[in-house]
Amino acid sequence: MSNLFEEVKTQVSGKNKSIVFPEGLDERIIIAASRLGKEGVLKPILIGNPEQVQKKADELTVELGGITILDPGSYEKFDEMVQQFVERRKGKATEEDARKMLLDENYFGTMLVYMNEADGLVSGAAHSTADTVRPALQIIKTKEGVKKTSGVFIMVREDEKYVFADCAINIAPDSETLAEIAVESAVTAKLFGVDPKVAMLSFSTKGSAKSQETERVVEALQLAKEKDSSLVIDGEFQFDAAFVPSVAEKKAPDAVIKGDANVFIFPSLEAGNIGYKIAQRLGGFEAVGPILQGLNKPVNDLSRGCSAEDVYNLALITAAQAL
Repeated sequence: MSNLFEEVKTQVSGKNKSIVFPEGLDERIIIAASRLGKEGVLKPILIGNPEQVQKKADELTVELGGITILDPGSYEKFDEMVQQFVERRKGKATEEDARKMLLDENYFGTMLVYMNEADGLVSGAAHSTADTVRPALQIIKTKEGVKKTSGVFIMVREDEKYVFADCAINIAPDSETLAEIAVESAVTAKLFGVDPKVAMLSFSTKGSAKSQETERVVEALQLAKEKDSSLVIDGEFQFDAAFVPSVAEKKAPDAVIKGDANVFIFPSLEAGNIGYKIAQRLGGFEAVGPILQGLNKPVNDLSRGCSAEDVYNLALITAAQAL
């Protein structure tokens, strides 16, 4: 696991990327930001009252060198931020609404990213996923050609690295969404040094069963190929046909994937969430994520049970996505 983050750290070092942490008074955030600032790997921005943040840092006996602290209530570009927010929301928020909403640390932090005052955002230590993702979808929005964001896990065990998606966001993705997830997951895989070979998973292999569910995966495969003709992708596969060469030879001898897939696209959130947890708990894999993908700029969500180490690692990942 440490090797994975050392690779990411090497990628982002010297790139001068800044990451905003809306939960500036959370001790795990302060500890991680202090470490990042001290190492100079990236530039942390903490949201909160500077005196309160400094007091908390003193209590934790950590230094805040190399860290910017911004208070929404006294931010010098607040009026400009309000105007840009109103324009971005296109009639869905008045100036009065904006002034109230932008005092919320997640909305404020997301606007910093939108205004290029920060390169990415990490939140969720003290907020729900919805509190982190909603401002991102309203302000940052998805990339051109991508309708929905999705969440991947990087599954790591010693030298093995695999990408599992979507395990966090889309409950019942249609074929268009599955295709988007496949293409974006391949991009994410490359960030972690994985040469993507993408398998579209199902309970059927190459037509061994027929249903609306399997046809949705088959259609998604064709759409993904149209979106990115260079993608190494195939399906539909049962997991063993995607992962075990001897099974692939029997079940799908003519497939592009020969039991050597390393990016796995699950047909539903239910399947993806169960799948990654089985790999984590029974297979001994470390699960890094969820990493959000498909947005114009990187925003990532922590677990409320996270550690300072988790915050540090997700900040590195977010900076890598911003490259």
